[in-house]
Amino acid sequence: MKESDADTKLRDRDLYPPPTVDVASFGGRRRVGKVDLGLKRREWVILAIVSVLGAFIRLWRLSYPTSVVFDEVHFGGFASKYIRQRFFMDVHPPLAKLLITLAAFIGGFDGNFDFKDIGKDYLGPKVPYVIMRFFPAVLGLALIPISFLTLLALRLSLATAILGSLLITFENALIAQSRLILLDSFLVFFTALTMYFWVRFANLDAEGRAFTRPWWRYLTLVGLGLGATLSCKWVGLFTIATVGLGTLRQLWLLLGNLKVTPRMLFRHFAARAMCLIVVPIIFYMFMFQIHFWILNQSGEGDGFMSSEFQHTLQGHGMEDTYADVGFGSIVSIRHVHTQGGYLHSHPHAYPGGSQQQQITLYPHRDDNNLWRITNGSSVDDAQYDWDTLPFDYVLTGSKIRLEHTSTFKRLHSHDVRPPVSDVEFQNEVSGYGYEGFAGDANDDFIVEIAPKTRGKRDRQARHRLRTLRSEFRLRHALSGCYLFSHKVKLPDWGFEQQEVTCNKNPTWENSLWYIETNTHPQLAFDAEKVNYQRPSFFEKFFELQAVMWRTNAGLTDRHAYDSRPQHWPWLRRGINFWVHDHRQVYLVGNPVVWWTSTLAIALYVGVRGLLILRAKRGYRDLYAPKTAFYDETCAFLLMSWGLHYLPFFLMQRQLFLHHYLPALYFAVLLLCTVFDYITSRLRPRTRVQIAAVLLILVIWSYNHFSPLTYARPWTRGKCERAKWLKTWDFSCADFHENMSQYKHSAIAQTSAKVGSNDGLGHDFTTTMVEEAPEPIKNVFEDPNAPPEEKTIAPVGPQNEVPMQASTYIAHPPVQPVSGDAPIPEDLRNPVGLDAGAPEVTDAAEDQGGWHGGAEDPEGHPIPPPAGVAGGVRAEKILNDHAEPARAPVGAQVAEVPELELDREAMQLAEEALRADEEGQ
Repeated sequence: MKESDADTKLRDRDLYPPPTVDVASFGGRRRVGKVDLGLKRREWVILAIVSVLGAFIRLWRLSYPTSVVFDEVHFGGFASKYIRQRFFMDVHPPLAKLLITLAAFIGGFDGNFDFKDIGKDYLGPKVPYVIMRFFPAVLGLALIPISFLTLLALRLSLATAILGSLLITFENALIAQSRLILLDSFLVFFTALTMYFWVRFANLDAEGRAFTRPWWRYLTLVGLGLGATLSCKWVGLFTIATVGLGTLRQLWLLLGNLKVTPRMLFRHFAARAMCLIVVPIIFYMFMFQIHFWILNQSGEGDGFMSSEFQHTLQGHGMEDTYADVGFGSIVSIRHVHTQGGYLHSHPHAYPGGSQQQQITLYPHRDDNNLWRITNGSSVDDAQYDWDTLPFDYVLTGSKIRLEHTSTFKRLHSHDVRPPVSDVEFQNEVSGYGYEGFAGDANDDFIVEIAPKTRGKRDRQARHRLRTLRSEFRLRHALSGCYLFSHKVKLPDWGFEQQEVTCNKNPTWENSLWYIETNTHPQLAFDAEKVNYQRPSFFEKFFELQAVMWRTNAGLTDRHAYDSRPQHWPWLRRGINFWVHDHRQVYLVGNPVVWWTSTLAIALYVGVRGLLILRAKRGYRDLYAPKTAFYDETCAFLLMSWGLHYLPFFLMQRQLFLHHYLPALYFAVLLLCTVFDYITSRLRPRTRVQIAAVLLILVIWSYNHFSPLTYARPWTRGKCERAKWLKTWDFSCADFHENMSQYKHSAIAQTSAKVGSNDGLGHDFTTTMVEEAPEPIKNVFEDPNAPPEEKTIAPVGPQNEVPMQASTYIAHPPVQPVSGDAPIPEDLRNPVGLDAGAPEVTDAAEDQGGWHGGAEDPEGHPIPPPAGVAGGVRAEKILNDHAEPARAPVGAQVAEVPELELDREAMQLAEEALRADEEGQ
């Protein structure tokens, strides 16, 4: 069959220049030959209006909530550690955290607020949280003009660019995430910025303007953007993969272009390798150099790093120690693999098994980490005088015993299962023996020195034990198991320290040990000493990357609001960020934006598959200029979406809805491209009307869910009706029944802490009301009497618990005590609980009332009877020698006959009146 002209041109299309496409006829804009932004005045005005609208949407009520929200616990806490220069470990690279710290530093944050708990108040400690939130909010705002410029750079219509920027503006998840001290706003911003630079570079490269100044500029900016994206989160690797595939496609097309010489092809390859590989790596490593410069002091993250790394931090210094290890040396032994804990023992026994002394791995320096190495081949080692015996090296293959210097127990193992790792191949390790005890064969271990040495090359360390240089294993002489530790913690009875066992089939890393400190009486002061070798920047960098990778992979525990990738495109559930004061911040996307963007992806994939089937039947739909143009744009955006979404299916760690936000950005761009294609044959006015209808739905949906985005008041009924999917689990019970309850709560009584130094303490409150009631006038008070001077006591708490009833106890007459005469001891049995018992002093609440003693008529205090506490409460004096007393709190109320006090009370009242009349 003769080949048609169309097939000939298709086969040799690389030999022909690409056909000129009138982009304007497709609803797009002609932009050939422009290297700047190329915006007209009208487009600048539109961009400014959209940006101002976005600023209002992103920054409105940025100061609320006024307390810690969701992962501000972590990233605000990291800013605090940066400012205090305390080393910490996080699974994310440092750029976004450094930018948050910069904002905090500008705001005057001193780092003393710890961000430990969700809901912890910002206002009291005067944390500059608003400016810390402002930085990510500004980057979230910048996403709006970037999306506008990107759609124009993709040669789509102005109406489509406006639509895309407004979809980003009113997307609730992007709004909520950018208004808090979180990392995803930085990640999405740098991802979008990098892809904008890449589109501009690809346009220049397709126009044949390679190696021009704009070409180099945008290629370098792509590399810097890749480095910044990767320096925020490792999700930036997906952006690198996107640009990488685009680069491979460009090089593949250049390879097939016979007009491109091999020399020119090499130049293209070298330029891309330099800007897209070397530049991002240098940028990424420089961020960690800043990270190390700032965090130069010991902190909470020390335990994740090796001992060499830790000793580069201030506060982890160690004096030089003797290098040679011999029998009789007192050493501290560290585990190599599990963050370098010390072999440790303390005078506490296992609750089960042999019930002998515990052996653990302890992360801090302590005297209980010290062990004496003795010769296991000699039965008289317990009687050795180590101060006079000659020094004898410990060689590989030596049989040794380890004696705990504090408790004189020996490291011991036997055929007993460990208390936690209760498996057949694990034996218990314990402390056994006493001072002067010769021990038994279960105390014997064989030293096996590993061929690899620590630090610089030390040939001697491969054959005999050398401090900080030799790594070794300890094999139990009888059972053949190896001293072993792993990341398993003992229960409370083991103080949550790490388990140490003897493993018959251990992993190599978890059975390696080394000696950190070493002393011996026979070593002279000027004997060879060693210390940790300071690692270089590259050693610290690669070690930290490995720790970050292992820690990130270990985040497999479930979370109350985690979700899986298959649920993200259709917005199955969100994340509860914060609940307080009948308001809530819940991360949920704009359903109209999410569902239409997912529909656009499905629509493109379906139509593309149909066109492929039609091509098999001989149709040339894919080669039509208009279809080819939109197909190339949609394919690029679909690839970007897939590379930022599909890799999450391979991850077993905790995943949340916000991990979909970078992919959502590309899904929105793809939605706009599909919209542009579908409406490309329509009149511009009709296109704008269709876009307006879609925007009305988006804005309505945004406003409908805005109470969850901004923590605005909402009613319980509206909340229930807003649950379009049953899987949306925001808590409607936390809202009021109606909006009027929010108004009443705003004017209701509020409690404010008393900040004065009146001795009342911090728990005392005062009640503030809108209007103070008018006091009731006392009709018995003489209006002409001079004002009485009164001492106003400070405001204190009202006693809401009624005073407990008690029995009256008549005490014997108080005998006057002269001089230093001893007070007779009260031998009576106490009534009820003792006044000093913990049940009274610790557990019982104060029941109110006066706690002091009584006074006589002249105002002098009456001393309590012997044996009676001075805090017994007196209500009134019955006579000169006895006083009633309250029984201690918790005493049983005794049944007593009712006393006829009315006559006595009347008599006392009459005597008081007569005395008053006589005084006048």
